[in-house]
Amino acid sequence: MDNAESGSAQAQIARLMALADRQLEEIAQLRSEATAQTVIDLARGILMERFSCSAAESGSELERIATEAGSAPAELAAQIVGVPLNRIMRSEDANSHASGARIAAAATDWEPDAANLAAALLDDALSGTGAVAVAIWLVAPDGAIDMAGQAGFPATEASSWRRMPPGVDVLPGRAIREQTAQGGGIWWPAGRPETDDVPVAGPWATGARVVLPMRRAGSTVGAVEVCWPEPISEFSKPLRRQLLSMADLCAQTLEPSHPDNSSGDQGDSQWILGVVEGLADSVLYAHAVRDGTGEVADFRLAHLSPDFADPGGRSIADLIGASLLGAYPGAALPGGLFDAAVEVLRTGQPRHISDEVIAAHSAGRVTARMTRLFGGVLMTLRPASEPERLGVLLSHAERLGRIGGWEELLETGEVYWTSAAFELFGVSVPVRLSELHRHVPAEDAPSVLAFRDRLLRDKATAAASFRITRTDDGSIRHIRAFAEPIVDAAGQPVAVHGAYQDVSRRYHTEVALAVTRGQLNESEQRAEEEHLLAIRLQEAITPHSSRLLEAGDLVVAARYRPAGEGHLVSGDWYDAVPLPTGQVLLVVGDVAGHGIDAVTGMVALRNSLRGLAVTGAEPSRLLGLLNNVCAQLTDGVLATAVCAVYDPPTRTLRWARAGHPPIILLRSGCARRLMQPKGLLLGASLDAGYGDATVTLQPGDALLLYTDGLIEQRGTPIDDCLDALVSIASRPVTDIDAFADLLAAEAASDTDDDACLLVVTIR
Repeated sequence: MDNAESGSAQAQIARLMALADRQLEEIAQLRSEATAQTVIDLARGILMERFSCSAAESGSELERIATEAGSAPAELAAQIVGVPLNRIMRSEDANSHASGARIAAAATDWEPDAANLAAALLDDALSGTGAVAVAIWLVAPDGAIDMAGQAGFPATEASSWRRMPPGVDVLPGRAIREQTAQGGGIWWPAGRPETDDVPVAGPWATGARVVLPMRRAGSTVGAVEVCWPEPISEFSKPLRRQLLSMADLCAQTLEPSHPDNSSGDQGDSQWILGVVEGLADSVLYAHAVRDGTGEVADFRLAHLSPDFADPGGRSIADLIGASLLGAYPGAALPGGLFDAAVEVLRTGQPRHISDEVIAAHSAGRVTARMTRLFGGVLMTLRPASEPERLGVLLSHAERLGRIGGWEELLETGEVYWTSAAFELFGVSVPVRLSELHRHVPAEDAPSVLAFRDRLLRDKATAAASFRITRTDDGSIRHIRAFAEPIVDAAGQPVAVHGAYQDVSRRYHTEVALAVTRGQLNESEQRAEEEHLLAIRLQEAITPHSSRLLEAGDLVVAARYRPAGEGHLVSGDWYDAVPLPTGQVLLVVGDVAGHGIDAVTGMVALRNSLRGLAVTGAEPSRLLGLLNNVCAQLTDGVLATAVCAVYDPPTRTLRWARAGHPPIILLRSGCARRLMQPKGLLLGASLDAGYGDATVTLQPGDALLLYTDGLIEQRGTPIDDCLDALVSIASRPVTDIDAFADLLAAEAASDTDDDACLLVVTIR
């Protein structure tokens, strides 16, 4: 993870942490309000019992007394119930909601003692009801039930009931596990039924007894048990309401104040934590917080050593009592600190977690060591030491470089490998130097033996490359080994240390590159040979500059303009051939494509047309036959061409075209395009038809036959390009060679294509 990603992750965790803090504040506010309301409900129940009034009347009476006394209803209720609330902030507005919240906050701020609370309930809240004993039970994380506080029970009786192991059938356990009628809990107005032999606390087995579950945030945290010495006829509605409110008050007020342990005794854990503090720095103890199904939902930070170093720089007061996930949101990441703590609690096996980010604002990485203690986990947190960081960096380097380190002690034969070395060889036991040759193919054994001899016999640093056969899957790996001997004062080798590196990927890449390089060289050589052959063929057929033909009154000059040095040759060609009939065949053509294929196609068409022309056929017929050659006798050749036959006695030019630019006629210094007969490019369709056009020439006339490479420009319409050529050609022709050179030089083209030009003059 780079710095940007790490910063983004820490910012996200910081936002989640702030959200958790706000939610905790809201929960505390709601809890404070619920506590205040519970105190009021309990006071109303007491008033209902004592004055035999209804619920509405008890509420009105409480409001009236509070108003006369100038205090808030919650404050008066606290006095009636007898709960020792500290630092109560009185409000000028006795009926304000804020006053009740402040009272509840004061109750929350008070660290309740279950024994004192039980005594207060018995002496104040239950006075006048005849109750003689109250016990408050809390559920331990391991499922046991602890008598956290009591009042009225004999001392020996309370001692024997201090802790009930999981699975023992007792009334508090029943009330916690079962939901009975009458609002939940166990209600025995006439004492224990004769059909039930469950043990009960205290000497009042035949007296009335009530055991009510204490529920908070949807889960049961314990139970409240109230005993009477004698049976009573029934539990009145006011008394029921009073008892239920009392159970709610206990649930809202009490927190497990001791670390969860197997004995339930706070002193048993405190001396152990004191011993641990003397042995380790920055100690944290957290007990498990379980949901309704018994699963660990979080951990509560119950104890921190005085020198605890929080990675976020917070004080112990800020952390004590907080949840692990609330204090360190990063611990919730998969495989993080929370998962490790749950695993330690479940298995009892200690864990050491290195490079664990546990705080959103931690500047570095923190290592954690944890072990199970009683019903929670004990852990030490500290910044990772320099050797630990270097060890992690080394492991990353080994993984990325596919390197495994090793060392062999020659005197004892002991061999030490890193985990990466085991992975390279696919073995579970280190391989000694003396056995290394057994793990390589036979043809690589000499390299391994030479490597070993240089280390042990020559006492020199050595390196070697060889293949190994992995033991686990039989695959072949290419290994590079390098090592150095360690010698004693007498110069004798006592140890060797080195590394094995898996270079299979690099080897395979080098082999592939070598093969590709060879193929590329062959392709380049073949392409060069084809290019030279194409050039020779083209130069033999279409020389770059020539006086091609003089026959009677006809003079023909040819020019070939290559696209440039280094470009592939094209299939442009020209021809001027006297025929047996006395006529002259004039041809310019352009085969699609470049290279040897285009040149061989051009040669085939040129020779085919020469052979067909001796038949005396008209130009349109010649192009039709040549189209059949392209479509049936060649390998997909496409070409354009203009074919003309000049008859000297009549000075008549008969011509046809196959997708080719038109012939340009120059007369009296003025050039123009001749009318084009129809004609599709050669090889496009077997059924293509071609038409003829005829023009009578005069002495001094000139004709231009050319390929499109002479005039085409990117982004310019072909008609504009033709007009530009007409403009250049519009001048008297006094020297045919000079005129041909002028056209070849000045005709503009930017398509990187070769160009052919025939200039024909009539004398």
